[in-house]
Amino acid sequence: MTDTVLTSRADGVLTITLNRPDVYNAINRELHGGLAEALDEAVDPEIRAVVLTGAGRGFCAGQDLREFSELPGGVGAALEETYHPNIRRIRALEKPVIAAINGACAGAGLSLACACDVRIASSEASFVPGFIGIGLVPDAGSSWFIHRLLGFSRAFEWMVSNRRLGADEALVWGLVSEEVPAERFAKRTAELAAWYAALPTRAVAMTKQLFEHAYASSLEGQLALEAELQQAATETEDFPEGVQAFLEKRVPNFRGR
Repeated sequence: MTDTVLTSRADGVLTITLNRPDVYNAINRELHGGLAEALDEAVDPEIRAVVLTGAGRGFCAGQDLREFSELPGGVGAALEETYHPNIRRIRALEKPVIAAINGACAGAGLSLACACDVRIASSEASFVPGFIGIGLVPDAGSSWFIHRLLGFSRAFEWMVSNRRLGADEALVWGLVSEEVPAERFAKRTAELAAWYAALPTRAVAMTKQLFEHAYASSLEGQLALEAELQQAATETEDFPEGVQAFLEKRVPNFRGR
């Protein structure tokens, strides 16, 4: 794996770190490739939760503009070749993906964060749409995710204003679920990832699938999928463990199977 993306494992958690700190982890082709490899590693059944974060003072500043003019085949083709596969990997991953936003998050970096299932922010984090500032439109899925997170009016106003949000305002808006003081951010990220990793992994994956499906589903379609996946959940090893722990009034020991 390229050293522009680093991975580490501990207790069922895979931490993926974007590692170009000198440019706030701006995305180039090498980083795309490294991220793809890391997300493929995350498919391993031993991994029960994933953390995506950035090295240094930034989460991800978006596209490296020094490479932008050299994209072969035009921007549309480059998006489909590079950004889109990794966004799809995150959404298809059958385990929770936590964006641990440690600093600046802008442009396609914002798209990447919003593709994750959960977002927590350091008090030093900031959020900037970025696209409109250079005459572009949101891409890499950001219009889809941000519209659903914030609603049409707020999402549109923010994207075209290019206004910087601090972590506190991002929390109020619902863009992130937690704001953590910078000095406690690494510890809190580890705690949260460990909590997710201890959950019944198959049920978490199917819950993710249900919410993904719900965006475009009819009620009847959603009821049918709930019934199908609930049947599948009862066939996991974690289901009888959960019931037994409930009856015995103890903490369940889920194994993610």
